[in-house]
Amino acid sequence: MKRYLKYALFLLFVLITGCKPNQTLVKSSEKPVAANWVGSWACAQMLVEPHNMPLALGLTQNTIRQIIKVSIGGEHIRLRFSNLFSDQVTVLKKVSVANALEAPAIDKTTQKNLSFNGNQEITLNPGEEAFSDEVNFQLKSGQLLAITIYYGAASEKTSGHPGSRTTSYILQGDHLNDEVFSGAIKTDHWYSIMGLDVLASKKTSNVICLGNSITDGRGSGTNKQNRWTDILAARLAADKTTQNIGVLNLGIGGNCVVKGGLGPTALERFDRDVLSQAGAKWLVILEGINDIGGIKRAEDAPAKVQEIIEAYKIMIDKAHSKGIKVYGCTILPFQKSFYDAPFKQEARDIVNAWIRNNNFDAVIDFDKEMASKEDSKTILANMHDGDFLHPNELGYQRMGEVIDLNLFK
Repeated sequence: MKRYLKYALFLLFVLITGCKPNQTLVKSSEKPVAANWVGSWACAQMLVEPHNMPLALGLTQNTIRQIIKVSIGGEHIRLRFSNLFSDQVTVLKKVSVANALEAPAIDKTTQKNLSFNGNQEITLNPGEEAFSDEVNFQLKSGQLLAITIYYGAASEKTSGHPGSRTTSYILQGDHLNDEVFSGAIKTDHWYSIMGLDVLASKKTSNVICLGNSITDGRGSGTNKQNRWTDILAARLAADKTTQNIGVLNLGIGGNCVVKGGLGPTALERFDRDVLSQAGAKWLVILEGINDIGGIKRAEDAPAKVQEIIEAYKIMIDKAHSKGIKVYGCTILPFQKSFYDAPFKQEARDIVNAWIRNNNFDAVIDFDKEMASKEDSKTILANMHDGDFLHPNELGYQRMGEVIDLNLFK
């Protein structure tokens, strides 16, 4: 009898609600919001060398204001902070964001304080990184944003990005809420800041640019935000069919693909700098010149070439496993530079031939676009920074403009 009564009650429940017991009731008018986190800005992390540290004041118990240029905008943001390469704790006592005016001045009416799990202060242990809580902020596409940090203790070995091409400003003590930041000491490096994501629709995504100093922007103008990645970001934003695509610059000056160079190699940092980025849909790789330039003997060149190619294969496979398309960039000409040698030129030719031979999802042929008409081994005379290796501002403009936007449609 009890069993029949339970069954009758079960049928009555189903008839009334249309659901089985323990099934969540959802009103037909309620639809899930199509939104996700997407990276709008990022920089590759490394141990900042002693000569790139703010020696005059340091960071401990001081305030730094750093300027970044975002790619895509949104109304909700979160920031990512790093203590990855430090051997001591770093304490962020207070952090705020605001629209940058004429740096280092900010628009105080836009200033918002960040929190971490509801707390104003966060302690980052050695090897740690952390996201801030979500904060409402009217972030515009392509705008300059000021990130102000008041530090407690700061590790002497600091994680950051030396090649910012952007000036940061430091004051002694707590100046988080200073509007003008007058009298600040200047340093052209970034410390502790690692990324910024926006909450956006499912149609929003980004391009990750993995590279060395030519992606990092050596030879571009300080505070001009005119690396080739910046030019690409501006072009994507200006086109209605690609305006929801951001660009993340993950270049490190002096970086290598396999071993040596500055910072962790492309292979070592790949999971963090590429696979951990929110909203990534494409990866552009411009790496290898420093590996080739570092070859000491002609007999070592074939092995180095094979190492680079095998590393490309690993990165392609890893990205593909995450649904990310990978575009390979040919290595730029470097004849007459401090890297020049016949066996290195041959190594570059072999690597570029492999890149062009349908091994990537597509090819961006920077070598072809930047080569002199008179001598294809030499960079265009008016496009380099005086060293026949790094592009100048005009060169970066050209690189950013020759990329086919259809690759991202």
